[in-house]
Amino acid sequence: MKPFYFILSAVLLMLSSCKIAPQPIDYGSDGCYFCSMTIVDRQHAAQIVTKKGKAFKFDAIECMLNHLKEIDQKEVSLFLVNDYGNPGELIDARIGHFLISSEISSPMGANLSAFSRAGESKDHIKAYDGVWYSWKEILQHFKSM
Repeated sequence: MKPFYFILSAVLLMLSSCKIAPQPIDYGSDGCYFCSMTIVDRQHAAQIVTKKGKAFKFDAIECMLNHLKEIDQKEVSLFLVNDYGNPGELIDARIGHFLISSEISSPMGANLSAFSRAGESKDHIKAYDGVWYSWKEILQHFKSM
């Protein structure tokens, strides 16, 4: 009976170590997985978490989108972006609203920002000139680049 409990314990330990959750970004210390720049901007950082629980951090949303061109997106469980209106807060990118505006600089120069709520986005439409995208639209936009 003891080998059974040992194997069961080992399996439970392995399953619990593959937790699918975002990892905190250590601004000023963590490096971007795509471009290796230090992540300092709390309004434009991003992160993906794979189905195996591995987190990849990015200094800009455009770095994450460019990285997605190189991997099988079916292996990604979480797509996360910083909410421009709430610096440092990661939101689900699939329900985010994206703005490309020359009036808001992003770390890699694509001028891409994410917002969490449609109401918040409408307020920013008045404040900034630019083009608004859904998650599917921004993926397609970067795929064509």
